Amino acid sequence: MNREEGLTAVDNIVTQFNTYEDFLDSQITTVDLYYLEDESLARQLVELGYRGTGEVVKRADFEARKAAIEIARLAERTQKKTLTSAGKDLKDQFLKALALREEDNRNGKTVIFIRDKNPHGQEVSGYIDYAHRLKIEDFEVYFSGKRRLLPKPTDMSFYNWDSHIAIWNSTPNYQVITDNPQGLLFKYKRDRKILNVDPKVPPGDNSTRIPIQTDLYMQAVIFDHVSRRKT
Repeated sequence: MNREEGLTAVDNIVTQFNTYEDFLDSQITTVDLYYLEDESLARQLVELGYRGTGEVVKRADFEARKAAIEIARLAERTQKKTLTSAGKDLKDQFLKALALREEDNRNGKTVIFIRDKNPHGQEVSGYIDYAHRLKIEDFEVYFSGKRRLLPKPTDMSFYNWDSHIAIWNSTPNYQVITDNPQGLLFKYKRDRKILNVDPKVPPGDNSTRIPIQTDLYMQAVIFDHVSRRKT
């Protein structure tokens, strides 16, 4: 069923007319005006269902649907505007890969692995919950090239190869499993599927592992997970 087929009669009327008065006027005939000689009275009779050539729609229903449709439109426009990658000149494959996934990661789908030097010259690596970082940070600085995205001690995992400091944190989307003999695992909370980040084994059900060729980092890998759970 397409969008037009899914619209109700009220929706069709609301999208066709700017105001409730415009709708009422569309139902008034020249004969009505001739006999009633009062446009306001003619409108009242249409609203009450005594006159009119089409669907009877109450003012409250019209205004409620009008408001709901407008809110939905604003929300859609706002969501599009909040894509921080929009309009950026993305030349590196890593940034392009993140931009392609930005909108989908409002609900948590992607894990990013990065290994590189931090501003102090120390080698660090870690796994980043992309959706979580999008919610708590402004990614405009990364997509514009003002700053490089690097793992933090607050991410899903963080390891400093110079100081040998290792930190793990569960996020709103993923639970970190550290007691696995084969290595680090992440459980996607929505469908409870396991993401295995070991490059020697498959990443798990509904997950893909994509190494990214990039000039920004020593190593970058993107793990995409598609949840099959119905919400």
